[in-house]
Amino acid sequence: MKILLASFAFLAATPALAAAPTLEDVARSLKATTSMSASFAQTGADGRTLTGQMMLARPGKIRFEYEKAKMLIVGDGRLLSFVDYSVRQVSQWPVKSTPLGILLSDAPDLSGIAEIVASSEDGVTVEARDPKRPEFGSLAIRFIRTAGAPGGLALAGWAARDAQGGESVVQLNEVRYNADLSKTDWSFRDPRRASRRAG
Repeated sequence: MKILLASFAFLAATPALAAAPTLEDVARSLKATTSMSASFAQTGADGRTLTGQMMLARPGKIRFEYEKAKMLIVGDGRLLSFVDYSVRQVSQWPVKSTPLGILLSDAPDLSGIAEIVASSEDGVTVEARDPKRPEFGSLAIRFIRTAGAPGGLALAGWAARDAQGGESVVQLNEVRYNADLSKTDWSFRDPRRASRRAG
């Protein structure tokens, strides 16, 4: 009897394992993240790794500043622009039509476009693709359970795969949530017209 009572006491004192995160948990975390900054390492399909700083402000704003590469990715709330200063080219798409639109939406809705592809008490990986826009490929977003993160889930990075199968992996470090980014520049210097300020 004493052994049985001791066993019950042990079970009562042992915290239950946290349930694996759901899509609703992920959406809640995204919605609670109004802004964030982080350092990033981006590895492309060619194995080359680029580093830099990322700033994000929902809805629709994101900025990737590369340390050595002469390029910039910036979303101003409406358009996502890829600027290649080495060849003086600018490519633009509506933010909401890109895979990153999922991270930047003011009301994240993952139903119908996302599914959990890996999940445990430690975190979750969600793969999202828009069936209406297969040309934009897919985005596999990794979250880890962190007590201080919005909704208890910290954005750890993602893997973007294009329609041709090419993959770019981004890993985030030194993440700061809901930081003051009021002075962040969400525009860019247009290399096609040196005197023009886009955004």
